[in-house]
Amino acid sequence: MAKLEVYLPVGRERLRCGYTTGTCAAAAAAGAARLLLTGESLPAVRVDTPAGITVEAELLEHAAGPDWAVCAVRKDGGDDPDVTDGTLICARAERTDAPGVTIDGGAGVGRVTRPGLDQPVGAAAINSTPRRMITAMVEAVMAAAGYTGGLAVTISAPQGEELAGRTFNPRLGIEGGISILGTSGIVRPMSEAALIDSLYLEQDMAKAAGVKDLLMTPGNYGDSFARQTLGLDLTHRCTCSNYLGTAIDHAARLGFASLLLVGHLGKLIKAAAGSMNTHSRVADGRRETLTAHAALAGGGPELLRALFDSPTTDAGVTLLQEAGLLKPVMASIAQALEEQLKRRAGPALEIEAVFFSNQYGILGKTSGADRLLVLHRV
Repeated sequence: MAKLEVYLPVGRERLRCGYTTGTCAAAAAAGAARLLLTGESLPAVRVDTPAGITVEAELLEHAAGPDWAVCAVRKDGGDDPDVTDGTLICARAERTDAPGVTIDGGAGVGRVTRPGLDQPVGAAAINSTPRRMITAMVEAVMAAAGYTGGLAVTISAPQGEELAGRTFNPRLGIEGGISILGTSGIVRPMSEAALIDSLYLEQDMAKAAGVKDLLMTPGNYGDSFARQTLGLDLTHRCTCSNYLGTAIDHAARLGFASLLLVGHLGKLIKAAAGSMNTHSRVADGRRETLTAHAALAGGGPELLRALFDSPTTDAGVTLLQEAGLLKPVMASIAQALEEQLKRRAGPALEIEAVFFSNQYGILGKTSGADRLLVLHRV
């Protein structure tokens, strides 16, 4: 089976895309449903991903019984392999009396044990987009076969429990295996050197276009919030990904007058603690930083322990809201963030920031952010 032949220019390189564990699960589920309902073992199945790219995934491990069937797909990470690259993602389809498609996780797929994640406590760590993809693929097979009963789909990963220890799942409270992930269905490759080159290129192009006041986001979350909530013009927006310090350095070298940073709390709280590379492999400290600022705002031991145990900053924000400490804690983080950003940028580059959460919207701003927001409004 040929690999996915989709390439992206990344800096000076041309890197091959792969597909996510979510795409693998959807393809395997469709193959298992087809085998169960028609007896046909397909060599491959096509998946239309949310990114608009069609993946043809090879089906492996065909097996069937009277009321069940199994297929598997091998994860392809492209030129950006992670720990799940090459692992098998399996799907078992079984006839049920309940109507429609039900989805659960089996061996090697983690289970959520803490609130604040994509799925509720107790559910398999199969995120929302993969669940929608699995459902759509299996329903299409059911309709083509004229089957009106129900199917239960169980996703498993034979190596998942072993691989999970090399992921962030144990820290997030996802136990027993890997997560089935992917919002676009496609793995977009990024080597570090090539990614930094592309970040530089964006700024170089903005400078050449006459931009003096730079708008920057870490990526998609910041883009969406800047456009939809803040009403900002993203025409010359530049990204920093995890390389915030490197991006600030380049902006200062190019001589921009100002830089407005818009990002999720989960990213910018790391910068508030002085971590200018926000990749989880390099530095984290989110829970420690959130807990420290809550302590400075007068949070009691019970709240501080709960914050320290929170799997995400969004979950921590909810705890602070319930405790009536959200505003002072976010103000404290904004002050720390401002100090770190200004220290990195130096005196010549005016730098401000806005940070947010998906549930609560704007959480904090540095002292001069409102003035820069006006410069970027549509």
